[in-house]
Amino acid sequence: MPRDLDVQLLESVAVRRGRLREALIWGRERRVRSTVDNLKRLAVGVVLAAVASAGCVGWSFVQDLLAQQQARQQQQQQQQVLPPAGAPR
Repeated sequence: MPRDLDVQLLESVAVRRGRLREALIWGRERRVRSTVDNLKRLAVGVVLAAVASAGCVGWSFVQDLLAQQQARQQQQQQQQVLPPAGAPR
């Protein structure tokens, strides 16, 4: 029984400290500020998602260009190695 009271007291102190900390950080207008902060977080998230997707598209574009360039080089090398058809040996 005494342990239950100690646990309750510790939990209530922890809750009170948390509330005091939030009151110190946010003040009385906590709900208004949290809404604005959440909107800012949403905007930052959208911007980061746009930057990440643009990066992925750019990386894919560069890889495709490099693959095309490599294919052209291989094709040119094969044409240089093989003599043209009908040419004397």
